[in-house]
Amino acid sequence: MTGRVVVVGASMGGLRAAEQLRAAGWTGTITVVGDEPHMPYNRPPLSKEVLAGKAPFESLAFTPKAAAADVDWRLGTRVAAARLAERTVVLDDGSEIPYDGLVVATGMRPRRLRCPGPLAGRHTVRTIDDAQGLREELTRPGARVVVVGAGFIGCEVAATAVALGVTEVTVVDPLPLPMVGPLGELLARALLKRHEERGVRFALGTGVAGFEGEDRVTGVVLSDGKVLPADVVVESVGSVANTEWLAGNGLDLTDGVLTDEQLRVGSRPEVVAVGDVARFPNARYDGASRRVEHWSIPADTARHAARTLAAHLAGGRCESAPFAPLPTFWSDQHDFRLQSFGAPVLGLDDVRVLDGDPEGDVLVGYHADDRLVGVVALGGHSAAMGAARYRAQLLKQPALTA
Repeated sequence: MTGRVVVVGASMGGLRAAEQLRAAGWTGTITVVGDEPHMPYNRPPLSKEVLAGKAPFESLAFTPKAAAADVDWRLGTRVAAARLAERTVVLDDGSEIPYDGLVVATGMRPRRLRCPGPLAGRHTVRTIDDAQGLREELTRPGARVVVVGAGFIGCEVAATAVALGVTEVTVVDPLPLPMVGPLGELLARALLKRHEERGVRFALGTGVAGFEGEDRVTGVVLSDGKVLPADVVVESVGSVANTEWLAGNGLDLTDGVLTDEQLRVGSRPEVVAVGDVARFPNARYDGASRRVEHWSIPADTARHAARTLAAHLAGGRCESAPFAPLPTFWSDQHDFRLQSFGAPVLGLDDVRVLDGDPEGDVLVGYHADDRLVGVVALGGHSAAMGAARYRAQLLKQPALTA
């Protein structure tokens, strides 16, 4: 094969896409463009081991497979636009790269609070530079930390801050319980209790109205009028898809990049999307198109999208079954782990304890139409292994729409 595939995004999804294109038989040029100066690295440790000072960057970096050793990496370079009709991407310096195939792998960036007040002292956690900068502030004696957002990253950062010896850590969220959206009330209440027992404070059912301070943050003003003293603020209020460079091409970019069941973008078989920027229908469930921000998704989407794209570039048809991954996530907080398989969010109306007790190690099942669609374990190693035992059962089940 001759020609060029351009992969826009040099994180895990971009790397896996390049590797899987080689595995699928593409022998032409592969150019990966990424705005970070680093080679692809593992992001989940950023809010835990990196923030705790236990993992240098070298331990996070992925080693590309030998088959992808000839990939052309253009790091520290941003793609400003794409002209899909012309099969060209435009870099921020105005130069252009033509392509025969395009992989969209630009991922997400942290959403920022739009509140009055200073910016200094306010952090997000998405890149290695973010985590290293935040660590410097957390390790200052007497630091008072406010985490805005009680989701995965917010809870992990709060747990890490406590482990570092920070004595005042408060998590703020407008919802009544931490992680109640993905987990439901039963596990969210158990999670809240565990965090409080380990020293994390919570201000729930309230948002942030602004920040006090002149040159840097000294306090967080809540929507109920209360002010929380703060030297360090971590904003963990969701993500925004990096899709602006695709504007003007007639694509559905309302929440990430809409794809079909083979991860093709729009009506263009030469364009595919991978990772958490892709909004795809999952044939395993109800067929609705969703983005999935789990660690397993970059590799899963890359494998399928590479086969789809390689088949098209070879002049054939994609013969793969519709994309149907089993979502998987885990989250280490304090001395316990959340481990999940499946899609708990589809079964929040019917949550049952399968094993254990919410006061200790517990395994919870999520059901839709009386069918198990997801499991989540909370606790130690035995609880996580309990969840893993349901993986095969979840994989064998027919689609919800079947």
